[in-house]
Amino acid sequence: MVGINPEGYKEILGFWILETESASHWVSVLNDLKSRGVEDVLVVVADNLKGLEKAVRSVFPRADYQQCVVHKVRSSLRKVRYGDRKEVARDMRSIYTQPTEQMARQKLEEFKSRWESKYPQVIREWEGDWEMITTFYRYPYEVRRCMSNTNLIESVYSKVKKVTDSKRVFPHEEALMKVLYGVALELEDKWKRPVRDWELIRSQLEILFEGRL
Repeated sequence: MVGINPEGYKEILGFWILETESASHWVSVLNDLKSRGVEDVLVVVADNLKGLEKAVRSVFPRADYQQCVVHKVRSSLRKVRYGDRKEVARDMRSIYTQPTEQMARQKLEEFKSRWESKYPQVIREWEGDWEMITTFYRYPYEVRRCMSNTNLIESVYSKVKKVTDSKRVFPHEEALMKVLYGVALELEDKWKRPVRDWELIRSQLEILFEGRL
């Protein structure tokens, strides 16, 4: 799990090994963060992890929740015939790249009109998750750039996978956690600068989340 602190710097908050993805497991993870000093969370950005949204609502009830748009598109395209994927992906992009939520909703209706007969499940999932997919529209453009997808955690995952794939077998969980700790130190050593345009982003967040920064 990765976060951006009030000064705009990226931090690895921790690694957890979970047997399953469920609300109860995520509650334990979030409570662990609380016990280590995380007092408040403004926005959680995640892919469609089972039980995570429910856990966030329980532990950090004031947090906004954004479902990663990139993961949503990937998940949808897995349900689409190969020959249609290029067109469907293009039409999906026309939804989430609109400047306002109202315009995005109109594009969703056009998408539904064109594709519902062939891919009703895809339409149901977009409509059912609409509020979580479009959370980023509440924020100004500069804030949206770093909060509409999980690119940050994906880059961490890529580094972790590269290291763990090279070793393949770990004798016990502690050995794996030592490797992950080394990855965390290496990454944080590279994160020497705050997020781009952080002063502007922070000033906007202070207005959006008054009294919480």
